[in-house]
Amino acid sequence: MRHLLWLATALVSTVVAEDGLAGWLRYAPLPEKIAKCHAKSIPSQVKVLGATDGLPLASAVNELKLGLRGIMGKEVDVHSEGCLGDETPTILLSTLENYVSACGELDADEPPSLEEDGFYFNTKDGNVVILGSNERATLYGTFEYLSRLAQANFEAVEYVDNPEANIRWGNHWDNMDYTSSTHGSVERGYAGVSIFFQDNKIRSDLSRVAQYARLLASIRLNAIVINNVNANPITLTDENLEGVGRIADLFRPYGVQVALSLNFASPVELGDLDTFDPLDEDVVRWWDDMIDTIYGVVPDLAGFLNKANSEGQPGPLTYNRTLAEGANMMARPTARHGGIFMFRAFVYDHHLDHRDWYNDRANAAVEFFQHHDGEFEENVVVQIKYGPIDFQVREPPSTLFAHLRDTPMAIELQVTQEYLGQQNHLFYLNPLWREILDFDLRVDGEASYVRDAVSGKRFGHKLGGYAAVINVGMDRNWLGSHLAMSNLYGYGRIAWDSQSDSVEVIEDWTRLTFGLDRRVIDTIAEMSMLSWPMYENYTGNLGVQTLTDILHTHYGPNPASQDNNGWGQWTRANEHSIGMDRTVWNGTGFAGQYPAEVAEQFEHIETTPDNLLLWFHHVPYTHVLKSGNTVIQHFYDAHYDGAEAAQTLVPMWESLKGRIDEERHAHMLRRLVYQTGHAIVWRDAVNYFYHNLSGIEDEAGRVGSHPWRIEVEDMALDGYEKVAVTPPSTASRFYAVEAAPGSSEATATTTLGFPAGRYRLAVNYYDLPDGQASYEVHINGEVVAAWEGDYDLYLGNSKSEFLDGHTAARRWLGEVDIAEGDELKIVGRPDGIERAPLDYVVFLPEGVVD
Repeated sequence: MRHLLWLATALVSTVVAEDGLAGWLRYAPLPEKIAKCHAKSIPSQVKVLGATDGLPLASAVNELKLGLRGIMGKEVDVHSEGCLGDETPTILLSTLENYVSACGELDADEPPSLEEDGFYFNTKDGNVVILGSNERATLYGTFEYLSRLAQANFEAVEYVDNPEANIRWGNHWDNMDYTSSTHGSVERGYAGVSIFFQDNKIRSDLSRVAQYARLLASIRLNAIVINNVNANPITLTDENLEGVGRIADLFRPYGVQVALSLNFASPVELGDLDTFDPLDEDVVRWWDDMIDTIYGVVPDLAGFLNKANSEGQPGPLTYNRTLAEGANMMARPTARHGGIFMFRAFVYDHHLDHRDWYNDRANAAVEFFQHHDGEFEENVVVQIKYGPIDFQVREPPSTLFAHLRDTPMAIELQVTQEYLGQQNHLFYLNPLWREILDFDLRVDGEASYVRDAVSGKRFGHKLGGYAAVINVGMDRNWLGSHLAMSNLYGYGRIAWDSQSDSVEVIEDWTRLTFGLDRRVIDTIAEMSMLSWPMYENYTGNLGVQTLTDILHTHYGPNPASQDNNGWGQWTRANEHSIGMDRTVWNGTGFAGQYPAEVAEQFEHIETTPDNLLLWFHHVPYTHVLKSGNTVIQHFYDAHYDGAEAAQTLVPMWESLKGRIDEERHAHMLRRLVYQTGHAIVWRDAVNYFYHNLSGIEDEAGRVGSHPWRIEVEDMALDGYEKVAVTPPSTASRFYAVEAAPGSSEATATTTLGFPAGRYRLAVNYYDLPDGQASYEVHINGEVVAAWEGDYDLYLGNSKSEFLDGHTAARRWLGEVDIAEGDELKIVGRPDGIERAPLDYVVFLPEGVVD
């Protein structure tokens, strides 16, 4: 209990700092009037039956004391025995089994029917009764109670809350690595280094793990895979397994079980074998012994996760063995210990010949797995990405969900915004997830929602559920962005109840994270619900995918990277037409992998919704959509609409100043200001690309026409030199300037030709890592603005060392008064690899969006 009490004290102190460490578990005091009004309705006596130090019931007691002290300013007396019945209002915490054993049958309208992890919750009759099907379920009910109080919800209720699925896992892509620049990196991580690993070992200081365990338990996740699916075999050394045991000890009090990713080649990489053939007796024996050893260290290990034969990872196909044979070899010894073996369906050839019209990476999951349905051991669960490609801004659901009738499944989601702005762009994910889960696959002509397939309900599986890639790091606010935490919270909500309303989820999260101010709740909900359509519009729409650079960072715009590569993530764009033909009659046949009714819908352009048109069909740019627009004009319009919508985020957030603590408000304002500029980078890069490729003009005359811009390469340069940018469309008119090598200062000068007036000033430039160049803007010799290229210091996106769509950025520099004939001069001072690169200057009249 000592550790738990210390943790409680530590978390009380973080509430004052409001740096995001407490997440939605701030337990901030309710307004005094509300607290006083309801103080008498909160019992002062707690009875807990069967609590043991280090297990979830003890954590529930500790959490209750911490929460009531913070929210209501109330202390409670805790007793370890006794039932309801005396006249003292009581909060009773117990498992249902312990309660019945000690107190007899529950006095309720109906006996609670609890499934695994489900709980009974009753706040009627002056008492609070929380009974779980197991200890962690009681902890879930305790968090539920505190969540209601923190949101000033004192309604008297009685209900049973059971989970929809029994697998509610998180996947970490944390690496056990050490290089000169990484000391426990996180693949697709944008919030600092790993909370688990450092320098090829488990961290000695694991205090963040205990804090993280609370967050996961509060959203009812029951297991966490702590290492990357691209697993490093050294995770299984004796020293590191001891560290895994220490991590499990910190998760255990919160009912979160630890799981490990396994590298299929470990018998060779870590052992002394010369093969990892899953049918080799020595390999089988090696894994049997290793898995027994792991369970000897962590007896309650949830199980294992494996990525095999994909993106260069080893697997059974290396020896011409089937995927089922490979999974079963490791699943059998796992089953002896009651564990689950999660086997990823992300298996595909990443050296596809793009010249073959019929090649399609989207086909891979069904092609690799459908013939093995029913061949897997009972504890094998196939983990399937929500879409056929890779966490795109819009994809149809994976067809594999309709094919595994005899094999349990879990849907793989991604809390980390790998292709979706990497936490620098606001993107609330729950609406996207709901759209996938609500999709009706129509298996055998019957209702077959994705949510029912993955939960096990549709095909009668005992196992099934959810896994999400979660990229928390050592940043104080866990995910790099305060608002991104809504996605972690929202994942827990949707994994428990797939039909959770997206607006209700974001409003609940906002109340818990920022307080009860109605304007704050409404504003953040509005921003969040805007974020998906907005981002889709200014990145990639009509089902064309997110037009990011898929070959490198997955962050900035690069439409050209989508084609002519071996990765199979193609748009097949040429000067006349665009889109993947996935029809059966003329294309890759992917549409035919769906059950008949859905296949028939997507086979035909007329019945394919516009927002998935280019996913399923290859059409001319002049093809007329159901909206009446052509494809190319829709691209132009949508990208302008999306970028313009992004400009509304900053004034909405600024309206909350004084209603949100200064630290978190300033942190998010900086990111949102950056997003408004990067949205314009995206808009221009995509529109320039397709404008140049198709040769078709924008009917509104916007693309390539920027009357308020001054291209820096057209200015008089001293110390600067003109340079090409790659891809060219990520620079206005395809060129930028950089200070010449060795220069300590460079200038660009011109005479302004705009009418006299007040303008909003902005500069587009490139912000590289490992350097913070400084800049000044002079008008008639007077410095009117200055900044440093320091985005790399506080934005967590994957880095690039080049002038491209990842480093392209905009600085909004306030308003200035100018007159025609004024002299404009920009002074750049290089630093490190950042040679003060500039693209253009823009002077915007009031009401004009560049």
